[in-house]
Amino acid sequence: MADIVIAEFMDEASVHRLQAKTPVLYEPDLVDRPDDLRAALGSARALIVRNRTQVRAALLDAGPKLQLVGRLGVGLDNIDLAACAARNIAVYPATGANDAAVAEYVVCTAMMLLRGAYRDTAAVAAGSWPRERLIGLEIAGKRAGLVGFGGTARQAAARLAALGMHISAADPFLPASHPAWQTAERLELSELFATCDVISLHVPLSAETRHLVNRETLALMKPNAVLINAARGGVVDEAALADSLRARQIAGAALDVFENEPLDTVHGALFQGIDNLILTPHIAGVTAESNVRVSSMIADIVLRDLKLG
Repeated sequence: MADIVIAEFMDEASVHRLQAKTPVLYEPDLVDRPDDLRAALGSARALIVRNRTQVRAALLDAGPKLQLVGRLGVGLDNIDLAACAARNIAVYPATGANDAAVAEYVVCTAMMLLRGAYRDTAAVAAGSWPRERLIGLEIAGKRAGLVGFGGTARQAAARLAALGMHISAADPFLPASHPAWQTAERLELSELFATCDVISLHVPLSAETRHLVNRETLALMKPNAVLINAARGGVVDEAALADSLRARQIAGAALDVFENEPLDTVHGALFQGIDNLILTPHIAGVTAESNVRVSSMIADIVLRDLKLG
């Protein structure tokens, strides 16, 4: 029986480190086999997941010996923290380990959306040569608005500032005296939406942030502004965003996270035919390098807490 259960993909070197110390069940598709996952937890002291495994009370009940849940990432909306606390199960996210990957995703998509030159490969190959239609904007001199100004947002801000952007942020939980504000203009949320050219979301999903981006906030945005969500699905009202993009009320958007994941054909139909939209499969924080960092951090924590070091 497994002492550690890993339900989603993890860097192989970190898996091997764990396997060298104790029995480990590593099956990256275990998340898609809920009955097998519950059965596997019978003797497990640690469960390692990414964002797809729903760690709720019913799953926790299947693991009476669980001592900790390791999250290969930072978002915790798929983990019932109260249920874990009630069972004295510690929850550890890989805080900071994938900040750089997300920051680079934000910079890349911001430049692609503003420039707008990358949407017509088929037309160019067909000889239509749509130069005038693909004239876009430069990123230098524009204003970036970061909703939430934690570690990931600050790394994105540093990279965007290096490209010549003016940095603004809205974060009611970050005290005005915090030194991070020396690198960004502190704005209220409504002013940020109304004045910024690139708006990037960096908040967790909670009752307060659900549909934070909605028809009202989208209506505040400038027509040449773009929106990036590599934070959490549910922060954006997807129907409202789709309508805004189709009506050309804003210039473009990129979504890496969705209210329903994995995004299936039924929910994906909402976005069909929108040419000023980039969709990616919750991959912003996952690069070859960040996967190593995240996996190594969680492996270290598991070995420490289970006293296997």
